[in-house]
Amino acid sequence: MSEKKTIMNKPTDNPADPFKKALAEATKVMADDPELAVTFTVDPPGATAETVRLPQVSRRMTREEVLIARGTADAFALRHKYHDAKVSAKYMPQGQMAQDLYTAMENARVEAVGARHMPGTAGNIDAKIGNEALRKGYDQVREASEAPLATAAGYLIRHLATGREMPRGAANVMELWRGFIEDSAGGTLDALQETLEDQAAFAKFARQVISDLGYADQLGDDPDDTGEEDEAADEGGEDEQEPDSTGQDDGDEEETEGTPEQSQEEQQDSAEAQVSMDDSAESEMAEEAEMPEGEAPMEPPAPQPVSDADPNYIVYSTEHDEEIGAEDLAEPAELERLRAYLDQQLEPLKGAVSRLANKLQRRLQAQQNRSWSFDQEEGILDAGRLARVVANPTTPLSFKVEQDTEFRDTCVTLLLDNSGSMRGRPISIAAICADVLARTLERCSVKVEILGFTTKAWKGGLSREEWLAEGRPQQPGRLNDLRHIIYKRADAPWRRSRDNLGLMMKEGLLKENIDGEALEWAHRRITARQEARKVLMVISDGAPVDDSTLSVNPANYLEKHLRDVIEMVEKRKAVELIAIGIGHDVTRYYDKAVTITDVEQLAGAMTEQLASLFDSDPRKRARVLGMRKAG
Repeated sequence: MSEKKTIMNKPTDNPADPFKKALAEATKVMADDPELAVTFTVDPPGATAETVRLPQVSRRMTREEVLIARGTADAFALRHKYHDAKVSAKYMPQGQMAQDLYTAMENARVEAVGARHMPGTAGNIDAKIGNEALRKGYDQVREASEAPLATAAGYLIRHLATGREMPRGAANVMELWRGFIEDSAGGTLDALQETLEDQAAFAKFARQVISDLGYADQLGDDPDDTGEEDEAADEGGEDEQEPDSTGQDDGDEEETEGTPEQSQEEQQDSAEAQVSMDDSAESEMAEEAEMPEGEAPMEPPAPQPVSDADPNYIVYSTEHDEEIGAEDLAEPAELERLRAYLDQQLEPLKGAVSRLANKLQRRLQAQQNRSWSFDQEEGILDAGRLARVVANPTTPLSFKVEQDTEFRDTCVTLLLDNSGSMRGRPISIAAICADVLARTLERCSVKVEILGFTTKAWKGGLSREEWLAEGRPQQPGRLNDLRHIIYKRADAPWRRSRDNLGLMMKEGLLKENIDGEALEWAHRRITARQEARKVLMVISDGAPVDDSTLSVNPANYLEKHLRDVIEMVEKRKAVELIAIGIGHDVTRYYDKAVTITDVEQLAGAMTEQLASLFDSDPRKRARVLGMRKAG
């Protein structure tokens, strides 16, 4: 396959892969869970009961990247091994500040216990804490009021439990609050070492520290209160209860009067609830009486379908989907570096790219040039035809009139497949195509928007985790989190967006592809534009694939939706839809499509194909593109 080839004479094997594989295995061993799934992602790291998401490690494998990845992996593995979610939930306070303090101290306990049993983890986690502290600017904080108390409490617990010095930024925050914490909870902190190994005992210790710090009102009820007084009251109530002398059921009368073991307040609440229900019933009866005969009560409106193309297309959750600008997925310096790498890929193709740009620009400008109408009775004197008048003075003068050639205002959207199967040479070709087209079309006053589509995770993200937690309902529909990327907006000048295309070279960005929803998203964006002519060009490498969705739905679920969306776009005819297949034939999906197998085609057939998109003669355009004639 094309992704197995080399790029710029460099091996495609990622030198970071052996390290990532070893780290994933070490994480499973440390967590004592061989079934734990370990992934690397450009998204913020996180963990669930079944999955650990670690920060991505690039090909360069800088020392900072390695330390952060190891520290994050150790922290999640130790939490998986030494933290019991049920115990934590039992003692969790109710107020937000109390919850933050409780969570920070529990995380510190887990890391301290891990350092006792596996000393090597302490240094790794220190690196992670130090990086987070510097990233959040904790080293610059000068007042305690500017630093989070919960974070400082967690740092202090870790410091006291392990005896290790905290990294610079973390130490600064800890010292700003240390005096207050030790003055308020000094006596309680003496019991720290005794409770570290027992999560329940430590939870009680943490709740006492929270109380000492002045947040007792946020703790809620004591989870260890057995309610002995309530049991005694219940027993007393049973002794006092007398059987009904008549032995008959009083029905509604009992419900309003209450049973002997109910308190006066409970009886009053019950009576109020009964009155409320009666009022509600009367209100409903009155509404029915007022309603004209033959009309049924109005039902709530049905939820709007997710897809305009297929109302039966189901998405399990859209809560975690995102539409994001490329500049928000990487720092400016990283985008600049990635763009420089893309330019290296473009270097051997400069000649071909220049020919493509020039030919396309000439084709467009030729359509924009003005033309003349000759032999008119008025207008500008046609000097080229004065010889006829000299030869025969009776011949009338000839005039010409300048007229504009119709060239409709145009907008082009490039929708790029950012899936993992595009990794390597295909994604480079796609980025180069987008670069050339955008620069050239902009010179000809054609607006260009560049979009990309992928998913936030491999094999299901947070949507899948919710599905698993809710008992795996049947036929859940799409079961991954979408990531739709805006590389260049139509109204943004190219010079401000050129670095954004380098994001496609970012390690870990390319995951899975759900083409149908991406195409519908791009179609909605371009149809909202004001231009007279709209062209939507999809650059992809084949069928939509998302393992998480296809494993629990029909095998053609995503492919059918893509076909439905394509049919909708082509029927509405508001947008001209064209597809370019990178190394794969996409004509089985799109009515108008071409295939590119290598970058050398940029200088030959692709020049004609792209330029012909703007040919005024539809028959010529169809012939050049090798398309089937519509209708």
